[in-house]
Amino acid sequence: MLKPSPEPWKCSHKTGVMNDLREAQKEIVEEFSIFDDWLDKYNYLIELGNDLPELDPAYKTSEYLINGCQSKVWLHADLKEGKMMFKADSDAIIVRGIVALLVKALNGRTPEEILNNELFFIDEIGLRQNLSPTRSNGLLAMVKKMKLYAMAYQAQQQKKE
Repeated sequence: MLKPSPEPWKCSHKTGVMNDLREAQKEIVEEFSIFDDWLDKYNYLIELGNDLPELDPAYKTSEYLINGCQSKVWLHADLKEGKMMFKADSDAIIVRGIVALLVKALNGRTPEEILNNELFFIDEIGLRQNLSPTRSNGLLAMVKKMKLYAMAYQAQQQKKE
């Protein structure tokens, strides 16, 4: 029996198939590689957060609030034409950038892609290692919630088949 990983950005099995999610992650790693220090990387995260589209106030409720984050983080997901579409917001600028980065990587992916691929960019850009323990816990909670949405939509799709 497969056990869930304590680090949800790592999957318990790999498909070995190159896909859009892997390519998107490689692009993120490249984007972060141009910065020499973490102050610049934090500034880039802030920019990503500023570019995040405004979240409809209807989704800024306790129903969409992610538990485990010190800051408030709201996450909404839809499945459109078999692809996950995430919308998110946070009341903290760095956290808003982190969730924007996750949305950038996972938007437009199938539930299967999200569930069957390791989110290697998190470690490769040094994100987890350069966050405070509370932000690192928040990152973990965000990834878990996104994977839970993917699981739910995958199950919903399988029922229809």
